[in-house]
Amino acid sequence: MRISQLEGRRVALWGWGREGRAAHHAVRVRQPSLPLTLFCNEQEAADAAALGDPLLSVEIEAGAERLSAFEIVIKSPGISPYTPAAVTAAGAGTRFIGGTGLWFGEHAGDDGVVPHTFCVTGTKGKSTTTSLLAHLLRAAGKRTVLAGNIGLPMLEVLDPRPAPDEWAIELSSYQTGDVADSGARPDVAIVLNLFPEHLDWHGSEARYIEDKLKLVMDAHPRIAVLNAAHPRLAALALPHSDVRWFNRDDGWHLREDDLYRGNVFVMDTRPLPLPGRHNRSNLCAVLTALEARGIDALPLAAQAQSFRPLPNRLQTMGTRDGITWVNDSISTTPHATLAALDCFAGRRIALLVGGHDRGVDWSDFAAHMRHDAPATLITMGANGPRIHALLAPVAQEAGFTLIGVETLPEAMTAARGALGGEGVVLLSPGAPSFGQYKDYVARGRHFAELAGFDPDAITAIPGLGLA
Repeated sequence: MRISQLEGRRVALWGWGREGRAAHHAVRVRQPSLPLTLFCNEQEAADAAALGDPLLSVEIEAGAERLSAFEIVIKSPGISPYTPAAVTAAGAGTRFIGGTGLWFGEHAGDDGVVPHTFCVTGTKGKSTTTSLLAHLLRAAGKRTVLAGNIGLPMLEVLDPRPAPDEWAIELSSYQTGDVADSGARPDVAIVLNLFPEHLDWHGSEARYIEDKLKLVMDAHPRIAVLNAAHPRLAALALPHSDVRWFNRDDGWHLREDDLYRGNVFVMDTRPLPLPGRHNRSNLCAVLTALEARGIDALPLAAQAQSFRPLPNRLQTMGTRDGITWVNDSISTTPHATLAALDCFAGRRIALLVGGHDRGVDWSDFAAHMRHDAPATLITMGANGPRIHALLAPVAQEAGFTLIGVETLPEAMTAARGALGGEGVVLLSPGAPSFGQYKDYVARGRHFAELAGFDPDAITAIPGLGLA
């Protein structure tokens, strides 16, 4: 769907975060006389009213009856389409779309393909992978936009000037369906991995997987780049796409920590500024995608050495009084926490886990703790007691210290005391921050401040936007 197709229709906005504001601005640029209704909370309503848009009416409640009164609702990504109100309205004929879907509709060619787009999704590592992709495209001399879920809504870069050569776009599981529903086809779509995530939004693990895979199963990208080492991805059949594989012996893959293209050794990846082996493995995804688009990837591999790591992702902030502080606030699954622990194997670690409880199963994590536990494990947040109860018998058996607290400041105090001036404090919560913090960035900033670091110095995302 294009923005021009909104003309003469009953249209509402649902949500007034950055994505909602971007959608309002984009619609106003293309459709200045279109009446709009905004559904939001009271605080957001005051902010929206300050715009002085006479054609924007604001309502606080987004019930099924009111949503059903509109032909089209432009929904912010954080709002689930599986809520009872949304399901009822959709059944009555309301079409829900997102800003990402509108952007793709605006840029689709006659064949439906949105040219020069690289779309990246996956449960773990997608932000670093998308940023690394933009970095290597720029190293190849391509003027590139880095945008999407990484921190810049697509509708904020609707018509950048000068026009970019390439687009590096991160998509969350909240947005992959938007691309498919837009009717547009990505040029290149990359799927890194799949683990249980965002179950409160999707409703079940099966639906999460289904929604995530819509990027390649339903959007029919021209080229699909898939992880051959992931069984669920390796089993996919995509007859509408040219499928390219990474982590396979005949393409880009790692042998231990060495990067290979087929049987050709390229380099040792250990010195690269890519935290965690999973991120070094995802370098293979980037190189495969570049190669699939006809870009000579081999000389670009070495450019990963100048990549600047992203904040809140296995970010070593520094050392204070013998303790190294590592901010992995973006970790929202137990699998991500296990990957973070692996990066510091052999070190004395105090691990901080827990946050918003969305029903994710921690039993696999507990099983790993029987043989790969940190010295101290501290649970916190809403799901802290549930994780603590699961780990209590494991801690007694495996011999690590288990401490339960409520808040991040309490957890950091406990971590300092447990390490006694030597080791690593690793914030890798394995859970969202909602309830205690606005988002993972706010949680990471608080962690930095409590550890004695400047939070402003750790939050900027290198290369965001057009460069």
